[in-house]
Amino acid sequence: MNADANAPRATEARHRPARLSVGVVGAGRVGPALAAALRLAGHRPVAVSGVSEASRRRAAALLPGVPLVEPSEVLARADLVLLTVPDDALPALVSGLARTGAVRPGQLLVHCSGRHGIAVLEPALRAGALPLALHPVMTFTGTSVDVQRLAGCVFGVTAPAELRLAAEALVIEMGGEPEWIEERDRPLYHAALALGANHLVTLVAQAMELLRTAGVAAPDRMLGPLLGAALDNALRSGDAALTGPVARGDAETVASHLAELRAHAPHALPGYLAMARTTADRALDHGLLKPELAEKLLGVLGETTRGGEGQQGQG
Repeated sequence: MNADANAPRATEARHRPARLSVGVVGAGRVGPALAAALRLAGHRPVAVSGVSEASRRRAAALLPGVPLVEPSEVLARADLVLLTVPDDALPALVSGLARTGAVRPGQLLVHCSGRHGIAVLEPALRAGALPLALHPVMTFTGTSVDVQRLAGCVFGVTAPAELRLAAEALVIEMGGEPEWIEERDRPLYHAALALGANHLVTLVAQAMELLRTAGVAAPDRMLGPLLGAALDNALRSGDAALTGPVARGDAETVASHLAELRAHAPHALPGYLAMARTTADRALDHGLLKPELAEKLLGVLGETTRGGEGQQGQG
């Protein structure tokens, strides 16, 4: 039966939130997926707001039969409201909803921003709302595959002490695992995730672009096993997993890389230099790069800057 199927995702009954009506303000990639996961746990999506045609299509696909309404109407219909708008838009949205009287006392107001904790929900708190920050640490596609990927996904959670059990229960019901983040630590927490995930995409895309320039027909197939192994090694061993010419102190090899990038892909040069210098510093700090080799290597990296190629980001 359905109740049996949902049992592994539940906590003790007295710590579980009641079956809730769920609304979504901002039908981007995240909100509809989380609402769909809550539906699987027995909650009831009742309203969603979205402006663009893409958001409306996502809502229709992931939350079929759920009406599209204005944000104020979402709050009027729902016990639990997911605010899934961009980080920079969240403060104004919360202030506007509170100012217009849309927020109801006792209403669970949940945002999914990585950057913000619960302080951003203060205007709604003054109106009687119950604030939660539940940030799924995952990239979203805006499709049904996201609901499946929530299984085992870690959520960065910030909540008042009296709502910690409710926050934990909601995360577990969505298939996730809560990790408690202090309010003051949210910006650093989010910076770490952006550095690891967003910049990884940029690095991989740029590496594929360079391989295509070098004549490789299928750079994704070439990079897949290498990057998979590198990621696994890094997660297991941290800096001890460093390999390659910078970690070895192969200054001449690095110099040849810089010459090739200067000739064929000058737009990639600043990124290579920044990462090479950071890698050299970390390799030195962890005893992987010998000081006598580091001096020549850093000289090569410094010469490029003094020569002008690395100065475009220094103004």
